[in-house]
Amino acid sequence: MRKEQKGFSLIELLVVVAIILVIAAIAIPNFMRARMSANESSAVASLRAINTAEASYASAYPDTGFGPLANLGGSAADCAAGPSVNNACYIDNNLASNGGGGGKDGFNFTVTVAGSPAVSYSVDAEPLSPNTGSRAFCSDESGVIYYLAPNTCTPGTGTPIQ
Repeated sequence: MRKEQKGFSLIELLVVVAIILVIAAIAIPNFMRARMSANESSAVASLRAINTAEASYASAYPDTGFGPLANLGGSAADCAAGPSVNNACYIDNNLASNGGGGGKDGFNFTVTVAGSPAVSYSVDAEPLSPNTGSRAFCSDESGVIYYLAPNTCTPGTGTPIQ
């Protein structure tokens, strides 16, 4: 006589593992698309924040005009001491430092100012890799945000975001 067995057989365990792998194979691409969409939404929100910060910066410091990305932020200590032309404290310092040089939420931000005082600027947000985003975003002093896939975006050449 056989004892009554407790637990699962090897075949039953293999079937369960196979089912889990099939579900994972279906779900992982959806998670990647959702992550890319979230990164792109974050990049657009960051561009809006930079546009607002640039307008405020140009109003507060008319002798300077628009400012470079690093001047729009400031550390907690700098902001506690009071805003200045080099640390305006308009945006989060993580965005102002471009994520410490490694990008923010999968995108690299670049602000280019022109003139003295700076009368124009352009800001670009390019994905760090194809896994972080499939579109590049850009804007300028007009405040209109454009996107272009998969190339580098130039204000006026991409498709405006509604």
